[in-house]
Amino acid sequence: MTDVLIVGAGPTGLTLACDIARRGVAVRIIDKSPAHHRESRGKTLHPRSLEVLEDLGVAHRIVADGTTHQVFRKYFDGAHVSDIDPFAGDGPAPDAPFDSAVFIGQWRIEEILRHRLSEFGVQVELGTEMAGFTQDAESVTAMLTDGGTVKAAYLVGCDGGHSAVRETLGVPFEGRTEDMQSMVCGDVEAEGLDRDFWHQWFTPAGAIMLWPVPGTRSFQLQASPERDELGEPMPPTLDGFQRLFDRHAKVAGVRLHNATWRSTWRVNVRMVEQSRLGRVFLAGDAAHVHPIAGGLGMNTGIQDAYNLGWKLALALTHQAGSALLDTYEEERLPIAARTLQITTERLEHVLAAIKEPGNGTEVTLTTAVPQGYRWSSLATGPGNQTLYPGDRAPDAPCTDPAGNRIRLFQLFTGPHFTLLGFGPATSAALCEVANKYGDLVRTHIIGTEPSALRDTDSHARRAYGIDGDALVLVRPDNHIALVAEGADNQATLAFLDTLRS
Repeated sequence: MTDVLIVGAGPTGLTLACDIARRGVAVRIIDKSPAHHRESRGKTLHPRSLEVLEDLGVAHRIVADGTTHQVFRKYFDGAHVSDIDPFAGDGPAPDAPFDSAVFIGQWRIEEILRHRLSEFGVQVELGTEMAGFTQDAESVTAMLTDGGTVKAAYLVGCDGGHSAVRETLGVPFEGRTEDMQSMVCGDVEAEGLDRDFWHQWFTPAGAIMLWPVPGTRSFQLQASPERDELGEPMPPTLDGFQRLFDRHAKVAGVRLHNATWRSTWRVNVRMVEQSRLGRVFLAGDAAHVHPIAGGLGMNTGIQDAYNLGWKLALALTHQAGSALLDTYEEERLPIAARTLQITTERLEHVLAAIKEPGNGTEVTLTTAVPQGYRWSSLATGPGNQTLYPGDRAPDAPCTDPAGNRIRLFQLFTGPHFTLLGFGPATSAALCEVANKYGDLVRTHIIGTEPSALRDTDSHARRAYGIDGDALVLVRPDNHIALVAEGADNQATLAFLDTLRS
């Protein structure tokens, strides 16, 4: 018997597997595909997802292999109009280490996550398909198509929009699919096209975009579909890609070849009303799908996994009661609903904007990815004018007692809670919490004492809105659990005691 069985080895499933495995929890991850794919698919990792992946120890590899500050080269009716970096600015901020999304092929993201997972002794089990499952009060038993079975304490469906786990649960996937509003996609080679830019050609009749996939000779192609005499979208082919390129790009001499991936994307706006039934959970596209605008799908799935991983681990190691698992649905379903709304609005916005010269897909990146859980039952007590319980915990530069520079995010890294004490009045509270909870909570005092972290230019106090002495408890997924007055350790103790109930 294993602790957690994950069905689906895309970015959501792999993120969850890494997060669980690093906490010493037994996990198996299966995927029905016979081999790992090499398709670009989802290509945008937003800064918050990079923070998650940094905590898992892989962000540096992804940044090194991907493209930051990707320049969008825009054309209208064949003429070059402008070049723009949607993330241009002053660079990383003290409270946010990533100042740009990273554009990288999904196959490479998955490859990096699989390598990280292997460092914990876990391999993806390819060619392994779930046929169904049963559950009782103690466990879940998954039946495989080869006749085998897997028994687990919990099962998580990360198996995409056509999720077999969701279908077995009988959970409705409410929403709509618009077959007429579609796009063809593919990975192709295009000799003679500059690879320093994401080329975006728009015409009154449609559009085609070619993005250079890092580490390959390919471009990811996205285009308005060809339509037949009845106005129906035609299936994607290499010849069709070439006709679309000639029609919309109007660039002589560029021939497309070696189409290694061809797909049709349709507008889907769907989500579940329940993402947990007993010992079975749904995450990523298995729980919600939405328009492609802004590249939020993969990011939302990664953040689903990051929310669920620490909760499963604490429940399985008896450091928290099973009630903690209910907060996954409580916190993530409102995020999914908001994401559906944002992406639908963004799609409408971009379809209108590209009709004017100079506009492109950067208009879909102007709204931040939804984050924060102020409504959660885990968001305890009042906040201040800067932050509230449930908010993402900001980063900040500090100096340790030895004079080394260190970031708060480095202190947060790992499967523990972090209790920050701002000022000398917090020292007794920090000691009491550390003595009672041991490895579950790591404590740090920020002040001027010899043993304290020094707050570089008061960045931490400003980021957390702290004036005076205060305690800040940060969850394992780097969201704020509570803020309390400096000598008041009762709120922290009560919160942690409640987890065990």
